[in-house]
Amino acid sequence: MNTTGTYRTGRMAFAVLAAETAAWAAGLAFWFTAAQYLPQFRVQRPEVLWALLAGPLLVLLYLLGLRRKNRALHRFSSVALIGAMVPGVSSWRSAVKFLLLRHGFSFAVFALAGPQMGTRLEEITAKGVDVVVALDVSNSMLAADLQPDRMEVAKRALEQLVDRMSGDRLGIVVFAGEAYTQLPITADRTAAKIFLGTLGPNLVRTQGTAIGAAIDQARKCFGPDGAKGKAIIVISDGEGFEDDAEAAARRAAADGILVHTIGMGTPQGAPIPVKVGGRMAGYKKDKQGQTVITKLNPGMLLRIAEAGGGEYVQATAVDAGVNTLISKLRQMDQSNLGTYAFAGHEDRYQYFLLAACALIALGSFMGERTANKQWNLFAPWNA
Repeated sequence: MNTTGTYRTGRMAFAVLAAETAAWAAGLAFWFTAAQYLPQFRVQRPEVLWALLAGPLLVLLYLLGLRRKNRALHRFSSVALIGAMVPGVSSWRSAVKFLLLRHGFSFAVFALAGPQMGTRLEEITAKGVDVVVALDVSNSMLAADLQPDRMEVAKRALEQLVDRMSGDRLGIVVFAGEAYTQLPITADRTAAKIFLGTLGPNLVRTQGTAIGAAIDQARKCFGPDGAKGKAIIVISDGEGFEDDAEAAARRAAADGILVHTIGMGTPQGAPIPVKVGGRMAGYKKDKQGQTVITKLNPGMLLRIAEAGGGEYVQATAVDAGVNTLISKLRQMDQSNLGTYAFAGHEDRYQYFLLAACALIALGSFMGERTANKQWNLFAPWNA
């Protein structure tokens, strides 16, 4: 039983945990309802939402802090004198103050995540360069010598490239044994990101790594009204023996197109997974029944880049090499590529930020003690 002048930790713990449970239930209900019935709702930076997991930790630290305060009060004075020496201790005011600050933190995190709802028509004036990314989608790109695998790291590199190319135009060519234009050159980054989710080995039936065909196909994407600065970025493991990729790079360079390469994989290599129905069924084997090990061929990719007047970058699981190539692209001649209209998302973070500021302000100005003993009649669990 709690002594007068100390915090009623049992009742406070029940109230705070009940409020925490209700808040999580309301938040999850809002999230699933918005996802199902509000297709225009999205969060711009969903990774920030992981910070919400700090909320339950704050609750735990708060309750442990109350227990330490009570123990300190008992060490400071005798039981009979605590109430007189520490008057006005208010359990309910302390709990409400904490809940205001704690949930103000949650609203601030959600505002930082960038909630968006609805769309608006935006116009941008594109000024930059034209870039075509030739992405290797052969089965060897499923090897896991880069985590989680080469293909995912390559898609991550392409996504970073899309995010960093403000004002530039981008096209995508996919290749294995053959090459196809997946996305014509466009300034619409939203369209480019949509295609990212569809990239995979199933896009090209003929297996292999025809880098030369990919470079030639990428050259066709540049129109006569294109930018002065033109570049092709080949993302591959370099295991290409189907054609003369260096000759294709030299042809591109002769047209004023730089050819950069990004190497995916490691020289040590890894086996090629075989999947059936999306599930792992083993590894690819040769005619002798030996497991095939696919290895990065940095020498070939370096020679292609040199023939095309570009740069070779070797990707890792941490750094896909995009920053190096972006700096190279910024050194090229920039051109006015016209004005483009596209649908942008409306930011709604301001409402959550307003709620966060209001809750934090109320919690900050609210005291933890009460001078009016009559208020205890309305707060029966007040200390």
